[in-house]
Amino acid sequence: MGQIIQFTGLSGTGKTTLSGALLEWGNLHGIKIKLIDGDIYRQTLCKDLGFSKADRLENISRLGAYAAAIAADYDYVFIAAINPYEEGRNNLKVRYSAALIWLKCSLQALIQRDPKGLYRKALLPDSHPEKIHNLTGLNDTFEEPLHPDLILDTGSLSVEDCLTTTITFLKTQMAHFI
Repeated sequence: MGQIIQFTGLSGTGKTTLSGALLEWGNLHGIKIKLIDGDIYRQTLCKDLGFSKADRLENISRLGAYAAAIAADYDYVFIAAINPYEEGRNNLKVRYSAALIWLKCSLQALIQRDPKGLYRKALLPDSHPEKIHNLTGLNDTFEEPLHPDLILDTGSLSVEDCLTTTITFLKTQMAHFI
């Protein structure tokens, strides 16, 4: 049975970037990895959901159930999603023994990075037609993880440093989850 790993963090922290680098690492070393990217699954499996707390928890619940359903075919299943509530993260940990990796970055760095332009839109005046009113961590809730298994400060670490740290974690720390 493959290990489920959940990557949590605000938009732009590098969840998809790190997961993609781990996929490449897995391909080079014969390690079977499946990436469940929250952005992609919001357009398919979870396209009927909005951004209320209940919908966000349901989104994560569906991603976790999907990960569990396919885990036997992989060494690792990575769920890369904002997953803003401790309740949702804990649910995956309890139900599926899913480890939690928190990609942490200062809001100032994320606003500067802003690869999708989401922070720019969230900072627009309330009356602006492009205003995002529910951007997690800025004008919507993000509960900092209380007990992550690994914290990666993507504001100060390079992608390569995050990749190396995560690979070390996977090799040395995951035995107690399995």
